Amino acid sequence: MRFLSLEERVVIADMRLAGCSMRSIAAVLGRSPSTVSREIARNAHVGRYPSDWAYRPYAADVKARERRLRPRGGKIASCPRLRVAVQAGLDGRLSPEQIAARLRRDHPDDPELHVSHETIYQALYVQGRGELRRELAGVLRTGRAVRRPRNRPHPTRRPGLPRPLLMISERPAEIEDRAVPGHWEGDLILGPYARSAIGTLVERATRYVMLVHLLGDHTAETVRDGLIHTIVTLPVHLRRSLTWDQGTEMAKHREFTLATDMPVYFCDPHSPWQRGSNENTNGLLRQYFPKGTDLSVHTPEDLAAVAAQLNRRPRKTLDWDTPAERLAKLLDANQ
Repeated sequence: MRFLSLEERVVIADMRLAGCSMRSIAAVLGRSPSTVSREIARNAHVGRYPSDWAYRPYAADVKARERRLRPRGGKIASCPRLRVAVQAGLDGRLSPEQIAARLRRDHPDDPELHVSHETIYQALYVQGRGELRRELAGVLRTGRAVRRPRNRPHPTRRPGLPRPLLMISERPAEIEDRAVPGHWEGDLILGPYARSAIGTLVERATRYVMLVHLLGDHTAETVRDGLIHTIVTLPVHLRRSLTWDQGTEMAKHREFTLATDMPVYFCDPHSPWQRGSNENTNGLLRQYFPKGTDLSVHTPEDLAAVAAQLNRRPRKTLDWDTPAERLAKLLDANQ
């Protein structure tokens, strides 16, 4: 039982009158000593004089019930500035954790704007509080209005490419430790029945995202041309390598390498964690491109707008910088 019952309060009163310690009372009740101590401190009767002090179980039970019934406004509800800031972040498709971290970083000396991500989730999910607009739950990446455990099945992988391939185990150490920018991870997100697709590219050091518009299909030729068209917009020092899974859409990887001077490293079969940054980004992109929807309806301008919004999201792994901020620093350093 979470709350103390009236019978337990009677036991506390009787044992206190008998001079028993908090620990002995707690042992009899099967409660924590701190629970007993808090109960006496909160619900004891305090009179005008010390001699009037007493723990009265029936009066204590009434006090406790009245306290539980009293409506409580949460921090977000009681602070209009905080509510507006959180709602703006959710409208910008930031996660509660990103909002909480960025508010604390941007306003270090303003505790009124400090809030935990759990408080934001509670304001969204707990019925009846009215602290945040209920429809804001729809802009969370999951789109759910209730919380649910993360027990998703492993994604299905596509057939591998014919050997030989330049494998991920052959990547230089500078790629592994993300010390040097310009190394990218890539993949496709697919529409229903794999009839449409969008190419996704993530830079490993900055987590900067670029989306590849694929005209009509995602054959090896189309993917090759889309990747080349996207990659050549980057400065040469940001075009060092590409890591991809063993999907047949990369059958023209040698032609891609000749056009961009970027070697393509292939992951081991059924090993999505070897492209962890890209896998995470593809999950974020499903907030914009839900599974089961036709991806061919999106224009290059639509993809650029989505990528720009992702690149404005503060990232925990970047010490709450945004990918756009990290990339801007790299470009400024090489001018």
